Amino acid sequence: MTSETRARAASPLTLKPPDRVRDLAGEDVFAFVQRVAGGFDPDLYRRVVGAANPFKEGDRIVGVAARDEAEREAARRLLGRTRIGDLEANPLFRDGLSDALGLDAAPFREPGTEDLTLAQLKGKLLAEDPASLAPLLEGLGSDTLACVVKLMDHAELTLLGGRFCTALPGSKIGAPGYLGARVQPNSPTDHPEDILWQVLSAWSYAVGDVLLGTNPAGSSLPAVARVEAALKDLLDTFGLGATLPHCVLAHIDIQAELERLAPGTTGIWFQSLGGSAGANATFGLDLDKLIRYADQRPGPFHFYFETGQGADFTNGQAHGTDMVVLESRKYGLIRLLKRRVREPWIHVNDVAGFIGPEVFRTKEQLVRCCLEDLAMGKLHGLDICATLHMDLTLDDLEWCQDQLAPAAPAYLMALPTRNDPMLDYLTTSFQDHVRLRERFGTRVNDPMWAFFQRLGILDGASRPTEHFGRPLHVWLQYRRLKGDDRAEADILASGREGMEAVRNRGVPLAEGHGQEIWDLAPALERELRTLFADARKVLGLGFTPAFQASLGPCLRLRSRSRDRNDYLEHPRTGEDLADASRRSVRNWARTLGGAQVLVVVSDGLNAKALMDPGHLAPFLEALGEALARAGLARAQELLVVRNGRVRAGYRIGEAVFGPVPDPQARRAVVHLIGERPGTMHHTFSAYLTAAPASTWARAGRADHDLTQVVSGIADTALDPALAAREVVRILCS
Repeated sequence: MTSETRARAASPLTLKPPDRVRDLAGEDVFAFVQRVAGGFDPDLYRRVVGAANPFKEGDRIVGVAARDEAEREAARRLLGRTRIGDLEANPLFRDGLSDALGLDAAPFREPGTEDLTLAQLKGKLLAEDPASLAPLLEGLGSDTLACVVKLMDHAELTLLGGRFCTALPGSKIGAPGYLGARVQPNSPTDHPEDILWQVLSAWSYAVGDVLLGTNPAGSSLPAVARVEAALKDLLDTFGLGATLPHCVLAHIDIQAELERLAPGTTGIWFQSLGGSAGANATFGLDLDKLIRYADQRPGPFHFYFETGQGADFTNGQAHGTDMVVLESRKYGLIRLLKRRVREPWIHVNDVAGFIGPEVFRTKEQLVRCCLEDLAMGKLHGLDICATLHMDLTLDDLEWCQDQLAPAAPAYLMALPTRNDPMLDYLTTSFQDHVRLRERFGTRVNDPMWAFFQRLGILDGASRPTEHFGRPLHVWLQYRRLKGDDRAEADILASGREGMEAVRNRGVPLAEGHGQEIWDLAPALERELRTLFADARKVLGLGFTPAFQASLGPCLRLRSRSRDRNDYLEHPRTGEDLADASRRSVRNWARTLGGAQVLVVVSDGLNAKALMDPGHLAPFLEALGEALARAGLARAQELLVVRNGRVRAGYRIGEAVFGPVPDPQARRAVVHLIGERPGTMHHTFSAYLTAAPASTWARAGRADHDLTQVVSGIADTALDPALAAREVVRILCS
């Protein structure tokens, strides 16, 4: 039974059955809505447009998925007959962002565009010269570009992606025949050596020409500054500062403040984006802020944006609109910002599949999502990356890559293996890039290709040399450029020690290869598959009775998830407490006294992260000591949530701190939760939300925009006692 079959009964849209589709002849979306509803009905309008999408679980949750293929085909026929002018005049929903996007596109609209139907636009996109279509596309709104993509099948989206290639100014990134890579050197502890060696490993495979981008484990200014410095040092040492940007994926406000304090130290600025004003507000963003940042950025490197279908509805900000339209509006926002900067080096990373099975489940859906997003990004005039984040098998990833490569993504992610050592998800490895280059005949940006030849990784004919896959060889060049005049053998020996130290911290390094140059070394392949099997097992686990008994005084709670499967398949059920647990929390709160800090413990996606010896106990001990030194009173009982997600902590905070008499009294929730499994660490994170009682009293106000996180906590990663002290430092700052 397919995902769609299971979900049919839940979809509210009912179009004509197959034997009556002829009754729709000549109608467009608006005529259909007028006839069925007796007038314009915005909800029905959104449902018809959403029903044109191939099935995804996220559209079902929003309430716009077609029940079956017959309804889907009917919706597509209606959409194909619809005029662009009518779509542009009737946004799927209006907010401050949609109004701004409309005003941004209008001056570029070509006369006569409004009379084209979407079917006619599709024909132009698949047949006419892309260069001649550029002026037309400049004036098309994001909703229109989303809707035309809905009319295309797999082959047509692939064809469109291959036809429309937007190279960054002065480079070959995004040009036909080129496939770049963002190296993602993540470290559970932000250790500079972990970052250094992953980049050296990437370069030993001639990978890494688009961006060096690290997701920091810590979000404080000092933590971000250390990672910025590590990446900048690498680029400066090799003389690549004008060729290859770096980025630390902290919130844009943190990057802006760091640049203010230390001008010239930050690289390209990162930010995740939403497709509605409300979704961006959960990221602490508004349009005016983004425009201010765009206006102050010097060239040539400006922004690195991440998007992805599903981010809006999972934050409660979909406005009844399907995921494709919301994703397209993110690209419209990026186009708006791109028009404001000089030499617009703006990267877009579509992190498809990152959220979870509530968005979609299968490898086929993942490929469809990536193809849709590639097409919409390119039609907005953007370079675009497809990131394969999904609950797939390791072997499924190779199939997905082969499906996407002909659509010409500008770049893909690049990790030492297919598993990220900090974020615990699957994506593209260094050696996947090698395989794709061999299979599809692509290469990397010319200046970096020449750099790899100078390093001796590639020969004059662009073939791998004996140094290919040898990070120690790149280490030797790095040390020589640093002025290290030791004997070569001594430098290589110190490099071996450094690599071993990185691996002992749980960060894998690619070195050598298997039977083919694109195969992982056999020992590393075995390690990867062992970790992957462990991750699959851990996802189904909850706290054991013995562990719960060891916690001492605690209030045991559960979310609205019926069981573990419900929790994994419907994450929003884990974001709120069951009714009985809500009552328990309210009753308990009456006995709380003057406690200023609550500690919530949830199993999350990895209960073992909290149950493993040396994890939770030393964290709680150090946390209690640090809170006492800071003069902060902590509730003695732990609040332990079964099948809990991050937002469950906000709901607990509302129930406990909302009734506090003094509206200005600051209260905090420290929510400890097991994160994605997949590494040797079994890490947990601490989500810190501190706000006045007046904020806690407003239902739903406490959210991610008020929260900071300390992540990667484990006895083999960020030491739990150190993490606890960092939590208190943040609470006091």
